[in-house]
Order: sequence, then structure tokens, then C-alpha cells
Amino acid sequence: MEFNKVLENVTTYEAGKPIELVVREYGVDPKDIVKLASNENPYGTSPKVTAKIQELAKNMFIYPDDSMYELKEGLANKFDVLSDNVIIGSGSDQILEYCVHAKCNENSKILMAKTTFAMYEIYGKQTGSKIIKTESDTHNLEQFSALYKEHGADVIFLCLPNNPLGECLDKKDVYEFLETIDKETLVVVDGAYQEYASYKDEAKAINPKDLIISFPNCIYLGTFSKAYALGGMRVGFGIANNEIIKNLYKLRAPFNITTLSLAAAIESLND
Repeated sequence: MEFNKVLENVTTYEAGKPIELVVREYGVDPKDIVKLASNENPYGTSPKVTAKIQELAKNMFIYPDDSMYELKEGLANKFDVLSDNVIIGSGSDQILEYCVHAKCNENSKILMAKTTFAMYEIYGKQTGSKIIKTESDTHNLEQFSALYKEHGADVIFLCLPNNPLGECLDKKDVYEFLETIDKETLVVVDGAYQEYASYKDEAKAINPKDLIISFPNCIYLGTFSKAYALGGMRVGFGIANNEIIKNLYKLRAPFNITTLSLAAAIESLND
């Protein structure tokens, strides 16, 4: 059987090894395992979320509210944007996929750091795009700028803080770089760990509202998997201007998160 030729260059993402596999392979007591492989929140889920899930488990046969009105309104209020500026995904990974497929084809170019979240490259190669990486493992904006001037790019990925290396650019430097980027280039600011970086150092803090007003070609991505401790529920969000969001919605399947995931995210946001 023949498949799409671009898949020949696509590697499969290897997730962090689960506790269950370690138990099977080594016979270790699960209580003795501390899992660090996927950066789950060590404090665990809010008790209010657990209670809400138990309460609503009887509703698993019902599809979720596909408008996701309450969650989008909650995020809009939190970040002082309109709900029309928000899209919900099955993890922020799904919105990354939307971004690439909305902008890219076999003639496209995607710019990223040499060592960063693997799914950027995987999604890019699925479209046949050319992947351009910096020589530096970390986000070296001089190298980003030089490569952008030489090659251009349809999509640029900035992971702030960077997964897996952990370094994080200052907002001031990010904004200076964004001033040089053509408005037809979609810049994805992946803020999966922004809550941690901005708490530790305000100079790192990226405000989604300020970002999308200052740079209408940018989208900010967040997740409930890390700070909100809902990794197993798979809920992420994107914040961008309405033109970007409307086009991403054309790629979204209905009911792309579950009834319980939606309830968990709403309750977690409220807590």
C-alpha cells in the first residue's frame, strides 16, 4: 500500500515512558516511582476538579457543549480578550497542528530552534514543509533573524520557556524580534510553561492580549496540562485575532475535547 510521500520523512513522537511500563519492565513498586518524563504537575489536580468529575461521570454518554461557551468566556475574562479570540484544542498540540495546516504546504518553510518541542517539526513535515533550524540549541534570536532574512518563513515557532531545555527569552527581546517579521508570517508563541517563567521572572511574562494587539500575526498557546495539572484530560487553548481563529476553526472537528475534559478545565480555571 502506498502512503503520502511526505510521511517517509516523518518520525513518530516518543512520549515520556509511563509508570505502568516501568512497573512491567522492572517490577518496581508504583509507590517508589517518581515520574519526571513528561513534566506533569507534582501537586496533582485540584480536589474541586476531582469532585466535579465524579459528579458528572454519569453524563459521559452526552457530547460536550461544542461551543465551549463557559470555558471560552472564562479564558476571555482571565486574559481580557473576547471569546472570539479563543480556540480550544485537545491539548495545545492540536492547535499547533491547526496552525501548521492552515498556513503550510510542500512549498512552505517553518523556522524553529534546533532543540525544541518535537511536534513542531513533525507537524511541519506532515505538510511537506521545509524545516529550518538555528545552529544554537536554544532560542538565539540573532540566528532566527539571520535565517529569516535568508529563507523567509510561513510559520515561526517560539517556545517560551523552551521545551525541553527550559531557557526562556525576555519579553523585550521577543517583541524586538517580532517587529522585524512580515505580517504574512504566522508566529506561534507556545506558552505551555509561561505560568512558571512569569511567576519567577516578570521580564519573561508574555501577556496574550498585548501580544495579539501589538502583533496581529501572532497566536499565543496555553495549556491546562501543566500549571492546572490536567495533563490526562488534554485541554489547550489558543488566543489570537479573529481572522486567525476563524481559519483555525475550519480545521477543528466537532467535540474535539470530552465532556469530562471540558468540565475539568472550567472547574480548574475557576479554582
